[in-house]
Amino acid sequence: MSEKKEGNGVSRKDFLKQGLAASAFFTGAGMIPTGCATKKAAIAKNPGDAKNIIFMVSDGMSHGTLTLADLVKRRQFGEVSNWMKLYNSDRNFHRGMMDMASLDSPVTDSSAASSSWGCGHRVNNRSVCMGPEGQKYQPILEVMKGAGKKTGMVTTARITHATPAGFAANVVHRDMEDKIAEQYLEQRYDLLMGGGSRHFDPARREDGKDLHKAYSEDGYSVVHNKQDMATASAGKRLLGTFSTVHMPFVIDRMASEELSTTVPNLAEMSETALERLSGHSEGFILQIEGGRIDHGAHDNDAAALIYDQVGFDEAIKVAMDFCDGRDDTLLVITTDHGNANPGLNGAGEDYSETAKRFDRIQNFRQSNHWILDGLDRESSVNQVRDRMAHATNLDISREHAAMFQKAIRGELVTPYYLKNEIEAVLGSILANYLSINFIGTNHTADYVELAAMGPGIEKLDHFTRNTELFDLMLESTGVRVSA
Repeated sequence: MSEKKEGNGVSRKDFLKQGLAASAFFTGAGMIPTGCATKKAAIAKNPGDAKNIIFMVSDGMSHGTLTLADLVKRRQFGEVSNWMKLYNSDRNFHRGMMDMASLDSPVTDSSAASSSWGCGHRVNNRSVCMGPEGQKYQPILEVMKGAGKKTGMVTTARITHATPAGFAANVVHRDMEDKIAEQYLEQRYDLLMGGGSRHFDPARREDGKDLHKAYSEDGYSVVHNKQDMATASAGKRLLGTFSTVHMPFVIDRMASEELSTTVPNLAEMSETALERLSGHSEGFILQIEGGRIDHGAHDNDAAALIYDQVGFDEAIKVAMDFCDGRDDTLLVITTDHGNANPGLNGAGEDYSETAKRFDRIQNFRQSNHWILDGLDRESSVNQVRDRMAHATNLDISREHAAMFQKAIRGELVTPYYLKNEIEAVLGSILANYLSINFIGTNHTADYVELAAMGPGIEKLDHFTRNTELFDLMLESTGVRVSA
């Protein structure tokens, strides 16, 4: 199958992989409240212990998302996804399912999910490493820092967003991102890269503090684009904020020459992080999050979802390449919850139209978010069709365009009220052309995929409670914390 060329003349396959070629140029168990006095965490130097931890999170990845991305890699790029390559390899790996429930709901949000791994406790949704009575649970990055390890987090969401915060902060509500940015500085974590500059910018913070300046004065290299990331001093801590809010969807980044040349992708950030952290004698812990997969699912946006998952899969290759030939690194690859549960439905007689419809995703150029940004209540049916045609290369029927026009105006009512949302209506319309549909717009209670390789995986059962991964990280590294 031929590769689709983007507007900047780069194939989608080459675009997703360009960071890997360029990145070679980048070198340059109970817990205690944090308010209690602590001794420095100790590392038990036992043979086979994990020196390093790489913890990878495909945020909001339903099983259908993993399947759809693997199908795209096979059908469009002629490759098996790196996640599936692990399962088909002769490596010593663990595969199982994980229960991600929060303390107060079978359906978790991202902050409670990440906190379960990051502090070893289930907490209420919206909380970050905080118990329902105000208990502070020491986050894993703080624990590992106390043991002398380097610490880092990389995400395509805001660096202060729920999933990174669950490994590194204590707040009663995940929306306290200005405070989270301050806590990162207080702890002096070694590497932070993602979006979210607004939480460091004095013009956007409610208190007017200039945290970019504060980080710089504390010895950090502060960077805002791919070029500066590549040349930042290797001997300094690193803060990279590459967008005001979240980083762009992969599919929107591919359509923009400016974004593709100035904003690093997840694989590039991951390789840079590993290069900067891996030389430390006591090892490191690094969280890597594909944060916008979740957002694509919330938006019922098949193209945004799939290509961000493909981008995450390229970061998996970076991590697996790092682990090859070494026995000192625990690699965890998982997700915090399902979201909207997309699936490829059979189409046509004997499902004969399924592949044809699915392959249309390869011609999409923009996200649904991009489509919506150019439409409003006054948009005509023709304007709706033109906007959608540019983004999807599909000839949307006038009937479907009129239906979407009604949704924009708030005049469309569906039997399942969550599907009244504009994003859900757009996703449902496109399902007629792609055969990819979603069950809703929210997180789901599904047991999630868990893969791991490296020291300590023999301790995992095939069905795992989320908090057990906190114990795994402590036990595999030999780190102990005592009051």
